[in-house]
Amino acid sequence: MSGIANVFKKLFGLINGIRKILLNVIFFFLFGILIVVMFAGDEPILVPENGVLVVQLRGNLVEEKTWVDPMDSFFSEAFGSDSTPLETLLSDVVESIDKAKDDPRISGIHLDLASFTGGGMNKMKQVGEALTRFRESGKPIYSYGDYYSQSQYFLAAHGDNLYLNPLGSMMFEGVGGYQLYFKDLLNKLKVSTHVFKVGAYKSAVEPYTRNDMSEQAREASAELYDALWTDYLNSLKQLREIDPRLLSGSIEDFKAMLADSNEDMAQMTINGGLVDELLTREEFRSQMINLTGLDEDEKSWRKISHTHYLDAQLPPLTDTKAKNEIAIVVARGVIVDGYQKAGSIGGDSTAALLRKARLNDATKAVVLRIDSPGGSGFASEVIRQEVLELQKAGIPVIASMSSVAASGGYWIAAHADQIWAAPTTVTGSIGVFGMFFTIEDSLAHVGIYSDGYKTTEMPAMDITRPLSEGAADIVQSSIDKFYRDFVSMVAEGRDMSYDEVHEVAQGRVWTGAKAQELGLVDRLGDLDEAIAAAAELANISDYKTVTVQPELNARERFLRDLFGEAQVFLPVGESQRTIDPMKQQLMGVWRELQLTSKFNDPNGVYLLCEVCPIP
Repeated sequence: MSGIANVFKKLFGLINGIRKILLNVIFFFLFGILIVVMFAGDEPILVPENGVLVVQLRGNLVEEKTWVDPMDSFFSEAFGSDSTPLETLLSDVVESIDKAKDDPRISGIHLDLASFTGGGMNKMKQVGEALTRFRESGKPIYSYGDYYSQSQYFLAAHGDNLYLNPLGSMMFEGVGGYQLYFKDLLNKLKVSTHVFKVGAYKSAVEPYTRNDMSEQAREASAELYDALWTDYLNSLKQLREIDPRLLSGSIEDFKAMLADSNEDMAQMTINGGLVDELLTREEFRSQMINLTGLDEDEKSWRKISHTHYLDAQLPPLTDTKAKNEIAIVVARGVIVDGYQKAGSIGGDSTAALLRKARLNDATKAVVLRIDSPGGSGFASEVIRQEVLELQKAGIPVIASMSSVAASGGYWIAAHADQIWAAPTTVTGSIGVFGMFFTIEDSLAHVGIYSDGYKTTEMPAMDITRPLSEGAADIVQSSIDKFYRDFVSMVAEGRDMSYDEVHEVAQGRVWTGAKAQELGLVDRLGDLDEAIAAAAELANISDYKTVTVQPELNARERFLRDLFGEAQVFLPVGESQRTIDPMKQQLMGVWRELQLTSKFNDPNGVYLLCEVCPIP
């Protein structure tokens, strides 16, 4: 026994020694970071003379970045981990391009799109408009890609010089897509699905009740996606002269183009007018060195990333001395109950941001920037109530819709003084559904049963027991009332009759342009136009815009300051992390499955758009 005890004693000593070594390594690593930050001082980031601004779009283009713990973010960046979401802040991209336009040190732009996955047509158009302003200043834009996705190509097409790797390719895939349906799976698992909804086009629950798309859902999707695709093509045709066969979406046309190019996809992009020249990576690098001169330290061309460029000491675009403020509150993601970090809309947390703006004496107007397919009905109402409180305080509210503001996203906008949307915004989806699962048959299949005694028949829903007819009636009546409240609330906010709203509601989704025709939207325009409208409503001309941020606790502030400063010292190179198409599709499946984890409405009532992308 003593021999066994000695073995375990030595094993424990070994494990304990390894633990101490690891803790010491981590401690000295963090201590080293702290020393670097402390003694680095305020040495400014240098913008190279005759340098090129590298606009590096990584992952999704977003209105607000998903909150990630600063320590996790730093280590992911330092060690090349892909555990944190790849996202690029839209405002950073536009601001850097606009500043570089008038900066004599910046000679041009390089669009680095290798890691870009998209992010909504309206957001890409805002970047495109900034690139157009840059080109009008007389400075060139260069784009190089090993291949281009549809989203990548839209931005690349704004450049003066568009290059592709000789082994590269590009094809237009259209918009829309396919989703998974789980009815047979749930049947095999003996899970009972209970669905309650109002609205012929409210098809968010179809994946759990059908094995295919309903005709109403197909009709709504066809009208929406056809309009979005037409807008994409029309925008692209204004940028480049492209062979119509490449834009037709026909496999036969594509095969004919490929045959004419000797089955060479890269050569087909030249013949079809997609790109200007085929260059290897080294040929592109050499060309850029010839244009900017050699950076002796980096042994490459003179450049600075748009994120480092924003950290450089540059004069602000707006007057920060203005006393009046227009508060911007960003509502991005699925709407869920409670307090949520950035990347999801919490009913309580977003309401707190609106309240913070209201209690600030400098706030003269609020722009609620919405990028959401909806979610919890209860949380949506909590947010809308704060919009009403702002108006009671005499503070006008403008709802500015980004890529999507549908269902619950429309609910929180409906009572704003004005609603602005982009022509390609996905909005509407005025409908309600409730859904939950019971597993009494699943339990019985493995020999588990639920029984007991209660003095009442409440609560009406128990996951382990069948849903009674009376309970189903109660749920359906509450869903019916919620829909009537939704339509009535929209009618009141939009100065329309109940019947007028009901006719365009029923869960139907619309583009922003169509929604304006139907009376659901006041004006078409992006965030800048919405801010100008807010200033006009508030009758102010001297103001600054302030994005309202949640309060951080002491730990979060310390980590942000420490690791935020430390990240400045990490090298920022060109994107090497290209997007794996298979991984993208698998992540799409995972997002669909994960969406059910956000169903936390206390009443089980949801205002969620089924065809809307989750930003």
